[in-house]
Formats: sequence, structure tokens, C-alpha cells
Amino acid sequence: MNDCLFFGSNKYPILIKNEPEKITKPIQFKFENENENEKQIKQISSDEEFSTIFLFKNGKAIEYLITVGYSNEAILTIEGNVFAKGYDIKLKNPKEFINISSLIKNTNDRIIEDIVSGDSSIYLLTSNQNVYGIGANYSGQFGVDYKTLSKTEKPILMMKNVSKIFSGNSSFHVFLLNSNQELFGCGDNTSGQIGLGESRNGEELKKLTKIQNIPKGKIIDIKCGSLYSIMLIEDQNQNPKRKLYSCGDYRYNGLGKTEDTYEFTEIKSSLFGNDDDILDFSVGLNHTLILTSKFKIDWIWK
Repeated sequence: MNDCLFFGSNKYPILIKNEPEKITKPIQFKFENENENEKQIKQISSDEEFSTIFLFKNGKAIEYLITVGYSNEAILTIEGNVFAKGYDIKLKNPKEFINISSLIKNTNDRIIEDIVSGDSSIYLLTSNQNVYGIGANYSGQFGVDYKTLSKTEKPILMMKNVSKIFSGNSSFHVFLLNSNQELFGCGDNTSGQIGLGESRNGEELKKLTKIQNIPKGKIIDIKCGSLYSIMLIEDQNQNPKRKLYSCGDYRYNGLGKTEDTYEFTEIKSSLFGNDDDILDFSVGLNHTLILTSKFKIDWIWK
């Protein structure tokens, strides 16, 4: 049996019965269905509509990667093509899917390995480890001043030598990790969600900026809400090896904290054991799910 831990907003409708609408400390999630075979947690995922989606065909996962932002959708095919639609992707016909990977000027970069959506933008990671952005740049999330480029219907090169892209479907900021485990961010930092420290809080970063003071260890994943970010770090010299760190605006309770945090600091919980590693986590608009090595889930909500 896998257990689930929850914290954050507990409404629309109330998910945890007999509990307040705002849960600031993780509590145990109670499954409605008591069938043990249906309670084995394999993966956790959340979006802005408070749902979890698993896509299967004939019992197997479909071989397409789908990413969704507030105003866009994109599909990465097994051939490396990306088809997308959205108001900021094609103004004249926002409901029409177009092959945006074919619009990359450098033909050697037209094979895509990963796609990630922000609120109104899409990021493409090519087989050559280059990252392109397409869509809206309202907060400088492409590393370009929004006054110079507010949006683009053709992918623009953001950074080379990138191993991973991190953003969120409600966020106007993005993180790019290079092969040397150096992390860069740009876009909306008005709530400190890029983690640059108190002195940089309130800014919109118009160019990619290296993130300093990152906790020791290997960055496994980062997921972004609208006003906060959560990072999973693995350090082989510590026990537990994997820990979560967050930064941004605490009012949405996605941080698992009770105050604003302008640098990435550890999320601690009385429900985490001293040897309880974090296996996986997922961030929605106002909440966060955490899967631990003891097969429990923490849930943070607005």
C-alpha cells in the first residue's frame, strides 16, 4: 500500500474531508477507494485544474510527449517533430496545429528531444542540446527584453549546451541546466521564484542569469508554479540522498513554508523520516505533490 501526503489549498471541492480549506502542514491523504490493488502509486502529476492525467493505449503509454500551458498545446512525435497551437503561437488561427520545429532557422536543430510549456510560451530542446523558445515573451522568459520582443511565431535560440529545461504551465519563468550542472534562469522574478536572493527580488530578468548558492548535490528536477519553484537535489554523501528545496511566494502554500523564500531552501516535514528520500514530485498552479521512498505523498496546495 502506498500512502499519500497532502498540503496546500483544500478546496474546489474539498479533497481532504473534515479538514480546513487551507492546510499548511502535510497530512495523510485518505483514498476513497479502499481496493489495495488500485492504491499502488506509480507516478504523480498535477495541473492547474487539480487533476491527474495518465494517457494509455491498449495498456501501453502512447509514444508522444504532450505539454500544455495556459494558452498553448504542443505534441512531440517519436520522429522529433513538434506540432503546437495557441494564441501566442499563431495569432491568426490559434486553434490550428503547426509544425513549429520545422520553423527553426538552423536545419540541423530541427530534431527535438524535449518540450516544456510555460504559461504562454513553449521551449524546445534539440538533439544538439540547444534550446529555442516560441510564443509570448511578456516577462523576458526567452532571455530577451520584452520591449524588444514581446512574442514570436518562430522559434528563437535561447541557449546552447543545455541538458534540461524546467518551467511550468502557469509560470512566466524558466530554468535551463547545462551539462556542467550550472543553472540559469530568466523571466518573472517578482516573487523571488527564480531564487536569486532577496536583493534581486521583484525583478523581471530579461536575460539568462546564473543561479548562485544552489544546495550541494545534483539537480534532478525543477518544477515551477506561477509564483514559486521547487527543486529536487540528490547528494550521494547525505542521508537521505534526495531532498526538496523551494523559493518564491509562500502565500500560495506551494512552498510548504509560512514565509517568502528568495533562495532555494529545504522543505522540511515532520512526516519525512530521517532516511526518507524524495522519489518524485509534481507542481500545479497552487499545489505540490511529493512521493517519498516510503511511498507516501505530500500535497501542498493554495
